Amino acid sequence: MNRAYYSNTIENFLIESDDSIYGKISGNYDLNKLSIQQSNAWKKQIKILKGTLAGFNGQVYFEFTIPRMGKKVDNILIIDGCIFVLEFKIGSDSYDKYAREQVLDYGLDLNNFHEGSHNKIIIPILISENSNETLNAQNIIIDNLYSPILTNQNDLKNVLRQTLNLFLYSEKIIVDVWENSIYKPTPTIVEAATALYKKHNVAEISRSDSGAENLSVTSNCISEIIDYSKANNKKSICFITGVPGAGKTLAGLNIANSRLNHLEEEHAVFLSGNGPLVDVLREALARDKYFTSIENGEKITKSAAHSQVKAFIQNIHHFRDASIKDEKAPIEKVTIFDEAQRAWTKEQASSFMKRNKGNSEFNKSEPEFLIEVMDRHKDWCTIVCLIGGGQEINTGEAGLEEWIRPFSENFSDWDIYYSSKIVEDKNYIKDMFALSILQDRKAVKKDELHLSVSLRSFRSAQLSNFIQEIINNDIEKAKLIYLEFIKKNYPIKLTRDLETARKWLNTSSKGSERTGIVASSGGIRLRPFGLNVKAKIDAPIWFLNDKDDIRSSYFLEEVATEFDIQGLELDWTCVAWDGDLFYHNNKWNYRKFKGTKWQSINSVEITNYLINSYRVLLTRARQGMIIYIPKGNNEDFTRPEYIYDGTFNFFKTIGIEEI
Repeated sequence: MNRAYYSNTIENFLIESDDSIYGKISGNYDLNKLSIQQSNAWKKQIKILKGTLAGFNGQVYFEFTIPRMGKKVDNILIIDGCIFVLEFKIGSDSYDKYAREQVLDYGLDLNNFHEGSHNKIIIPILISENSNETLNAQNIIIDNLYSPILTNQNDLKNVLRQTLNLFLYSEKIIVDVWENSIYKPTPTIVEAATALYKKHNVAEISRSDSGAENLSVTSNCISEIIDYSKANNKKSICFITGVPGAGKTLAGLNIANSRLNHLEEEHAVFLSGNGPLVDVLREALARDKYFTSIENGEKITKSAAHSQVKAFIQNIHHFRDASIKDEKAPIEKVTIFDEAQRAWTKEQASSFMKRNKGNSEFNKSEPEFLIEVMDRHKDWCTIVCLIGGGQEINTGEAGLEEWIRPFSENFSDWDIYYSSKIVEDKNYIKDMFALSILQDRKAVKKDELHLSVSLRSFRSAQLSNFIQEIINNDIEKAKLIYLEFIKKNYPIKLTRDLETARKWLNTSSKGSERTGIVASSGGIRLRPFGLNVKAKIDAPIWFLNDKDDIRSSYFLEEVATEFDIQGLELDWTCVAWDGDLFYHNNKWNYRKFKGTKWQSINSVEITNYLINSYRVLLTRARQGMIIYIPKGNNEDFTRPEYIYDGTFNFFKTIGIEEI
């Protein structure tokens, strides 16, 4: 795979004409979007590098693709045993913070996801064309990735020489091996949505190594079902399952994006009842669309960007309400329901419609009504349900069973396809009647519809299994998984001090890696420590704004609950633990704070919601987390020491280190 617009040996680069090099670079670019600014930048980079690289031997690349970020590095130089990552700021006379983070992010991406760069020396360099020379310290950031060097066009040659002298005895990089090594990116859902919306293929931005389930396999399976339904005028429903962080949402976004074929009147939409997820993704796509249009010299307002994005990602409740008002078939032939297990039961939906919409005649579950809506099509349609096992976190969330029950007596002409995991794992279906419906309807089982490997926590694919054993109260199994699969590559720490947790997060994160504090919505007694779970965050600001905004997750002040963060993720989290779930007398205990005191939870359903809430919180970090368990206070009857100490000692018993 050719990952760069231009690559050559340094020797050949120096003797090739500037026009020829520029022609090859620009020939790989969309000439309709080529601005004078970009054109001049390439020409200047060619000139600077030709004046810099005389006397060096190695390889030079222009516009090297960073798949996870959906972006390209200005240049990469492979010289001896070093990988130099170059980011030029032509015309600049300062070393801006955002530019330093940008070049460091590129280095982190190579270090984390490019197999050929593992254990190789990676040196990010920011070249601000007209800046003054500055002193640089060679500090290791992580593994063999060093802190960015800041330089200008005149001193770049000296920087390369001095750096190479520090690594004279490092193993020389074999260029062919490096070029052809596997790239295993794991984008955040925001990065993935942005890249897909720009028409990148899911294979370009997701892992494809043999150690991970290939999202393309699942996407292709769904596409084949859609094509079959379309060709044979069939209606179909598909159930995709996956462990937390396995890429269900990414698969859904890819399907929605790939099936947008307006010429053939094949419309698709990604629907979610997760308000924060919809808000964050829409805002991210709209921001990117707006700034990209500026870069391309196009004119688009922010409101227009938001309007265009809304057709791609919609709130499931808005889709439902529109379908109640208009009884015609929707324009969409393919609907993808994210976190479909969270759709409402008949009781919850009917109660809501009566109280909030003045509709006392609504008497269906949300899944049944949504199937009816798609059944209005006279020819074909496909529903894709993305299901997370053990992810129901709120009263009235129906689970997978409610999507299956309507097929017991109705919709006889529909085809049903389901993941094999549905019948194997009780986290998905607890109702045997639902399983019997699948059997009676001769539903088709497909292994390709289950995503079994977590891509979110790319440092350890076993994180979700580890969390499951914690929930199961199986200390020995949890300890075994932790020591064998997690401890080395996925840092988990334990602390009784919130400020220590904040310092650890800030020290652990590099570049623009995102940090944040998360806690259970039932963690009411975290308030004495400055964490108010009742204070609602503004999700797009919390997840997307930068380190200078006190409302962003980076500031580690506002806390997100399971409702805010389900379906989304951070690089590093602090999970703040309260007394709603505590370990005592060798078992987990479940409580809810009501009025002025804790009350025990006796309902199995509400207990499961609480367990699932902590499952969500403990699986949000891509790279590592710190669990903050405050010290109790026996003088405060709502915070007795034993409910915090027991949980703290449970995690210490597993082997998690206290700091």
